[in-house]
Amino acid sequence: MTELEALPRAAEPFVAFAGILRGSGFAVAPEQTMSFVEAIGLLGPRAMDDIHRAAKATLAPPPERMEEFDLLFRWHFMGQVIAAPAPGSEDDDDILVGDDGAGDAEPPAPDETSESGGEATGAEMLNVRRFAETGEAAALRRFRRTAPERLPMRKSYRRGPAHRGASLNMRKMLRQAVQRDGEVIELPRLERRMRQRRIVLLIDVSGSMKQQTDGYLRFAHALARAGRRVEVFTLGTRLTRITRAMKVRNRVQALALAAGTVADWDGGTRLGDALQAFLAIPRYAGFARGAAVIVLSDGLERGDHGALADAVEQLSRLSWKLVWLTPLATGRDYLPETAAMQAVLPFVDHLDGGSSVEVLCDRLLALGREAA
Repeated sequence: MTELEALPRAAEPFVAFAGILRGSGFAVAPEQTMSFVEAIGLLGPRAMDDIHRAAKATLAPPPERMEEFDLLFRWHFMGQVIAAPAPGSEDDDDILVGDDGAGDAEPPAPDETSESGGEATGAEMLNVRRFAETGEAAALRRFRRTAPERLPMRKSYRRGPAHRGASLNMRKMLRQAVQRDGEVIELPRLERRMRQRRIVLLIDVSGSMKQQTDGYLRFAHALARAGRRVEVFTLGTRLTRITRAMKVRNRVQALALAAGTVADWDGGTRLGDALQAFLAIPRYAGFARGAAVIVLSDGLERGDHGALADAVEQLSRLSWKLVWLTPLATGRDYLPETAAMQAVLPFVDHLDGGSSVEVLCDRLLALGREAA
C-alpha cells in the first residue's frame, strides 16, 4: 500500500497539490506537506481562501513565482477560475505585451464562448484555452530524443582541447614540458567549441489559426524541453512571452500555465503590431540577434501591411535565419496570395509548410542539417 493510499480520502487532494508543485519545480519538503494537511485540519476549512492561505503559509512559494503558484492552485482546486477585468480598462489602439516571467499571468475570462477560427479578424477577443489530448506523442518523443544533437549550432567564443585546431594550447604544452624536463613532444591544439544557436519561436494564436494552435503549442513545449536556448512568444492582438510555461517538465501543466498566461486566444490578427512590440523591447530584440527565428503563422494580417513588412525586415537583419512556416503552404512551390505575405516574402529566408507537428519537427531538424 502506498503512502497516498494510506492517507484519509479527504487529505488526498492536498497531498496531490504538493506533488504538482514539486513536478513544476517548487521546493516542497515532506514536512511541509504534512504541515499543510495539519493546517487544513485546524482551519476547518470554511472557505477556499482558508486553503489558499494555509498553502502559502506552509508550502512557502518564492515571491517571484507567486503568480505561478496561484495559477496551479486555481487549476487544481478550482478548475482554473479566473476573474474578468473591468470594462474599458484597455486601449484598443495599442498592442499589449505579456511576459510570463513578470507581471500579471491571469487572462480575462470571456463573456461568451468563442466560435472563431474560420477567418482572420482585427477585433480583439480574450479567451482561455484548454488543450485536448493528441495522437502526435510518438513524433514529439522522437523529436525530443534527436533534437539536442541536431538543432542549429554555432561556434562559441570559448575554446577547448582538440586534435586539430588553429591555435596552440600553451597551458597544456607548458605543463607537459615541466613534467618532461623541458622537452616538448607534442603540440596540443585548441579549437572553438560548438553550442546550440538560440531559437525564437513566434506562434500566431489568432482565430484563423485555431485548428493548428494546439499542435503548435505541443511542439513548442517539446522544443523548449529539448533545446538549451529557446524563447517562445505568442502573437495575436497581443505579444505574450510563454517561455517559462513551456519549460515546465509536465506537458499538461505547461499547457495549463500557457492557457492562463495568454489572453488573446482565437481572437484578432495584428501581426505587424505584435512584431513591432517585440522589436521595441531591447531584451526581446536581443533574443533574436544571431538566432534562428521561426514564425508559425498563416500571414492573414488585418492590420497595417507596412508595419508587418518593416518588422520582418528588421527581424531578418537581426536573426541568423528567418523561417516562416504556414499551414497554407501545400508544397515547395507555394507562393503566397495575400498582400501581407507578398510584402514580407523578400525578407524571409525560408517559406515552407507547417500543417502538422511532424512537418514542424522535420523542418527544424532540416535547418540544423543546413547549418552543419
